[in-house]
Amino acid sequence: MNKNSAKIAVIDLYNNEPNEGMRCIQDIIKESDRKYNSVPVGYKIFETRYKDEIPDENFDIYISSGGPGDPFDGEGSVWEKKYFNLIDKILAHNQNNNANKKYIFFICHSFQIMARYFKFAEVSERNSYSFGIFPIHKTEEGKNETLFENLSDPFYAADFRGYQVTHPDEKIINDLGAKVLAMEKIRPYVDYERAIMSVRISDQIFGTQFHPEADRASMHHHFKKPERKEQIVSKYGESKYIEMLELLERDDTISLTRENVLPLFIKNAVKELYGELILSD
Repeated sequence: MNKNSAKIAVIDLYNNEPNEGMRCIQDIIKESDRKYNSVPVGYKIFETRYKDEIPDENFDIYISSGGPGDPFDGEGSVWEKKYFNLIDKILAHNQNNNANKKYIFFICHSFQIMARYFKFAEVSERNSYSFGIFPIHKTEEGKNETLFENLSDPFYAADFRGYQVTHPDEKIINDLGAKVLAMEKIRPYVDYERAIMSVRISDQIFGTQFHPEADRASMHHHFKKPERKEQIVSKYGESKYIEMLELLERDDTISLTRENVLPLFIKNAVKELYGELILSD
């Protein structure tokens, strides 16, 4: 990668567990390569939870993946200390540089860790595991979010999690200059607070509780597993399982989310970093 290339660090938090998320992230990055006025986009993967690998500050964009389990299970570990130290350095760099800022996108498990780091909300275990394709509702600020501008309200996304981010701290959010952009599906029949599904910390720092990278192939992979089908059917019923399969085939659900959110984040970062190279898409 030369000086006119965009360098992406992919932070793998799957802890060596088989997953489709890393393939999906890599596919999106590969699709971005030379897409914007031929700017090369290269990447390197760091197995952070499994091997304590962490990127240095010499990347332009950082994408931190989803992952299994408890977002507190790395508390005090070597990898988490390195991870938080990297965020410290990215924030310091962006505060001290008007140009060539660094961009970071947090997904699902990483979003929960992001909430812990910035302390803008509570992170806790859900009453039951969420798995499937669900509507995501934009907040008023989310309706003006550029990464969501091509999505309906609500839009649909893949959601796999046993934990949640709730009870936003308005003071911390205001002090950060952050914006809560999306909330989980409306559930009037249960007495639980709706979880936060997306937050923008700054022009460069963005996170989603849902999986914006998920594609049809990855969801088919999950839905084919007998235990996942049983999980959905036992919780929501056979008709809901069929409805999710039908949603999966529609072009205006997770496919539209996959085509917009993370690709637009990369596109906007490349334009900001290498704007003089961008003549047209």
